[in-house]
Amino acid sequence: MTLTDTAPVMLSSLSDAERDERFDRLQARMPGVWASMQQNLEDESVVVVPSLTVGSRATSAAMVQAYEERFLFLLLLLRQPMLRMTYVTSQPIDPRIIEYYLALLPGVIPSHALARLTLVSVGDGTHRTLSEKVLERPRVLARIARSIPDRERCHLIPYNTTERERDLALVLGIPMFGADHRLAALGTKTGCRRLFRDVGVPHPLGVEDLRSRDDAVRAIEAVLDDKPTVRQMIFKLDEGVSGSGNALVDLTGAGELAGDARRAAIVRALEAMQPEVETLSPADMLDALASRHGIIEERIVGEEILSPSVQLRVLPDRTIELLSTHDQLLGGPSGQSYLGCVFPADPAYSRLISEPALAVARRLADMGVRGRFALDFVVVRDAAGEWSSWAIELNLRKGGTTHPFLTLQFLTDGRYDGDEGAFITPEGVPKHLVATDHLEGDDLRALSVGDLFDAVARHDLHFDRSRQEGIVFHMISSITEQGRIGMTAVGDTPERAMALYERGGRIVLEEAARARTEHALPE
Repeated sequence: MTLTDTAPVMLSSLSDAERDERFDRLQARMPGVWASMQQNLEDESVVVVPSLTVGSRATSAAMVQAYEERFLFLLLLLRQPMLRMTYVTSQPIDPRIIEYYLALLPGVIPSHALARLTLVSVGDGTHRTLSEKVLERPRVLARIARSIPDRERCHLIPYNTTERERDLALVLGIPMFGADHRLAALGTKTGCRRLFRDVGVPHPLGVEDLRSRDDAVRAIEAVLDDKPTVRQMIFKLDEGVSGSGNALVDLTGAGELAGDARRAAIVRALEAMQPEVETLSPADMLDALASRHGIIEERIVGEEILSPSVQLRVLPDRTIELLSTHDQLLGGPSGQSYLGCVFPADPAYSRLISEPALAVARRLADMGVRGRFALDFVVVRDAAGEWSSWAIELNLRKGGTTHPFLTLQFLTDGRYDGDEGAFITPEGVPKHLVATDHLEGDDLRALSVGDLFDAVARHDLHFDRSRQEGIVFHMISSITEQGRIGMTAVGDTPERAMALYERGGRIVLEEAARARTEHALPE
């Protein structure tokens, strides 16, 4: 080796600081990559790694796969005739599911799109994150790298961003469109409360950065000192997703007590709190504070309460886009678990939540956040019909409202008008959707993927491209093992979207019930 030779740099040889420095240089290319998009360049490509690193609610290998497949709506990007895509999953995707999505592409021959799609599966269905599985397999990484025609016109699309996604970008040599992993603390429950306070956005009364049971008790005491009338509070672990780290604390009567009696009542309330995930106990939640930290905040109550959200995006050039507003469909023991959404949110309060969301987005852009994120709110209408809003969470990642909205956008080329609170197609037609990740029931286990598609064909549950309305299913691979699928229904009016949603769910469940009907024994 001569003095001018340099040894190849291996990821394992770099410290975290060196990886971050190298990542910063890589990310500096993202504005140029973004500027080249949608120019029909022959060597444009994207790599999709839907690794649910933060707070996955997957309960089996089948659900791990289903959540990774939830973002197959991105296959609709293949309507761009020169774009190539590499989509990575833990397990192979049923080819019928791929065909289903490619058949939705407007103005594109499915076989042409399929030729530009590379599917890479790791063959590992364990609960470890997809990014971790890929990083420990150099040959899988090499296959992904070979699918990239030009690293100068390619970027990584993750679900959320951690050090592992940074490392994937480094190994592949492509920038990533997503929030910097070093800013992840902003998306925790503690971080977003501090951000809301700094920006001046109204948020519930509470205390953050709790690290022990005693911290939780003292936090509730402080809230009751400030507002003795508080009857319910929400306990939240810092990195819970879709309500999975939440618990309802009933403090009825505690604010009327003082001293040791009040403290004892608070301790009893925490020990009897109702976790949103029924397999967790109050003790589990309190013990988790030591490693996961958390917050406690007042539960907003009123005559009419809704939980809308706002999606935004910061482009590589720092342009801020207001993408959408949604009304969330919530359920679970205390109504804090995300089940689905209605889009767009009611114009009566959509601007009320959009304006503080934009204020938060401007601060995030200044701090270096790029990519898509969402803010969750609680809105309450008083007796005079006036709405008030409180910001409750910031999700620095794609979330449960991302795939329904982008499915609609990619299928119709429409855009959300924040001033009007409406989604309009290029032809001037408004569109609405109702979506869920939780069309579920034991009978659904009797259906195969083929049975579902048979029902789609026989009952006209397609998305009709001529009318731009209908149903798109997702999380399809979980139907047989988990008895669960997702569904997005699109219509020209809220009523039409809801009617399609209800009809689609009813038909699928009826088909499942028939599939469970016992047959007579042969003679």
